[in-house]
Amino acid sequence: MVTLFLTAGAVVFGLMLILWIVSLILKNSSIVDIFWGFGFVISTWLYFFLSPEGFLIRKLLIVGLATIWGLRLTLHILIRNWGKPEDFRYQKWRDEHGKVWWIRSLFQVFILQGFLMWIISTPLLAAQYSNLPASLTFLDYLGVVLWVIGFYFETTGDQQLKVFRSNPANKGHILNTGVWRFTRHPNYFGDAAQWWAFYLFALAAGGWWSIFSPIIMTLFLIKVSGVALLEKTLNETKPGYREYMESTSAFIPWIPRKSSKTEAK
Repeated sequence: MVTLFLTAGAVVFGLMLILWIVSLILKNSSIVDIFWGFGFVISTWLYFFLSPEGFLIRKLLIVGLATIWGLRLTLHILIRNWGKPEDFRYQKWRDEHGKVWWIRSLFQVFILQGFLMWIISTPLLAAQYSNLPASLTFLDYLGVVLWVIGFYFETTGDQQLKVFRSNPANKGHILNTGVWRFTRHPNYFGDAAQWWAFYLFALAAGGWWSIFSPIIMTLFLIKVSGVALLEKTLNETKPGYREYMESTSAFIPWIPRKSSKTEAK
């Protein structure tokens, strides 16, 4: 297993190096975001072909679900970013570091994301490496259910947000209908739920040790690049977002509460 894991790491870092060179040519580090989901697709298929002794049905199940998740995310980000300038996060770093950004971006963006991708992919390996148990278990079925829930929230959340933003009349307003009525970040919740589902497949195959993967992914979505980053910006720029925060769960879907503004009426 260690050899296979190291092989996957070498492939991921090699691809990240190529992607970094492309980013220098395009002068756009945002392309790393497009590769995030696709990198996991490559990893899971690598694990699939290089672990022939694993239980085939579980392998097909997780490689199929991981591929659907990764390709959808890749296509979503590609369409969203197509023809647009570099993401503001990378623009800020580019301005801060000036002439040394070209080499700094290799480590701060591409190597870092490659490392995270490599580490987080461990449930995809653990679920496919072992041939025991040689039948689907309760954990496998629970994983399928959780994945479907997560996929629904992520895809529905992204689609509803896309439709909302496409209407000029909604400019300056807050999306608080559909799945956005139950969580302020349905797409991030759905993403995390799918990774906990992948962990359940790994757990069914004895890969309990890979629990750090969904924990890292969840913390990353909540504390680093997802919820925390967006909440700060939206709370400062969107009128009424404070009331939305008071009435709607931040992450896990829940029944809406009454905001202080509503209660005061």
